[in-house]
Amino acid sequence: MQTEITTILLYSLVGFAAQMIDGALGMAYGVSSNTFLLSLGLPPAAASASVHMAEVVTTGVSGTSHWRLGNVDWNLVKRLLIPGALAGGAGAYLLTSFDGDMIKPYISGYLLIMGVVILVKAFHHKERKPTGIHTARVSALALVGGFFDAVGGGGWGPVVTTTLVARGKDPRLTIGSVNFSEFFVTLTESIVFIITLSFGEYWQIILGLLIGGAIAAPLAARATKKMPVKALMILVGSIIIALSARTILLAVW
Repeated sequence: MQTEITTILLYSLVGFAAQMIDGALGMAYGVSSNTFLLSLGLPPAAASASVHMAEVVTTGVSGTSHWRLGNVDWNLVKRLLIPGALAGGAGAYLLTSFDGDMIKPYISGYLLIMGVVILVKAFHHKERKPTGIHTARVSALALVGGFFDAVGGGGWGPVVTTTLVARGKDPRLTIGSVNFSEFFVTLTESIVFIITLSFGEYWQIILGLLIGGAIAAPLAARATKKMPVKALMILVGSIIIALSARTILLAVW
């Protein structure tokens, strides 16, 4: 019993840290939490599954909030939702088909690249005039984002949101639409994980992530107003790179 409580507390800290990061940046919950979980020794499939099971709740609340606040561009959602969900489901199934120890260095390599992307965007953010035109390239982006979100345990926000904003999409509507779509992407991935994996040994991880995220959510909302985003992006990107590099070295040596 004491071991279970300790495990839940440990993963509550992971969920707390990831939610604080996500609340301040508007993204990177999955990338951050999955990086932490892999560094603690979890297999990639178990880590990604645990993160997405917890995210079903957080993305559902977030997506509903954005919908009620009028932050959803339905034309953008149409381009994102179905391709993202299909690619996410395929990525989740593929992840469960490989040996965890064999694929872990590659997943950590992807997360390391995500850390670099966050760092680069911190130093090279450029303002562009918003545009409401959504082409087939948006659906292609959703395919890429959904697939790597499942395989890497996170990346939907860093891949899709940052790319669309960089292309000149309205930031408010982009964040709202991507968050709304993310619930369905995460739900699809979670269903695939439930069908293909046994969750008997992972319930403490999922519960811990949920508890930590729930505690951090209101604090993260306040922190968003006070924390310098650029400095936080540099810190988060650096931590993700360091933890991912450590996981790669441990797996290779």
